[in-house]
Amino acid sequence: MKALTANRLVDGEVVFWDGGRWVERFADAKLYDDAAEAEAAEAHGKNQPKAVVDAYLIDLVESEGLWAPLSYRERIRALGPTNLNHGKQTEGGAAIAALKHAHGAARSTGRVDLIRRK
Repeated sequence: MKALTANRLVDGEVVFWDGGRWVERFADAKLYDDAAEAEAAEAHGKNQPKAVVDAYLIDLVESEGLWAPLSYRERIRALGPTNLNHGKQTEGGAAIAALKHAHGAARSTGRVDLIRRK
């Protein structure tokens, strides 16, 4: 499974693609299990230079019956700052719990490709 993420150009907020618009909550993101569909979404995201910057796909892992980013970096981006009293994590709920309890330290292949500038 994969999800598409980027940073909103106006304010730098981490956003996720839900299939028709950019949303701020990972729980609202569209998840892709088809590689071709995920790559098409990534291409669409990269073609929105006035809305977002650095759109890329992230790898997901199952956590507590839900999906969460595999890499620690992407989980931090989805939760907001690591300070427990700030960010999206203060909202609570099952999706936030899944993000907090997910395991895996692998880098997202999408981020590695972005670093390599493929």
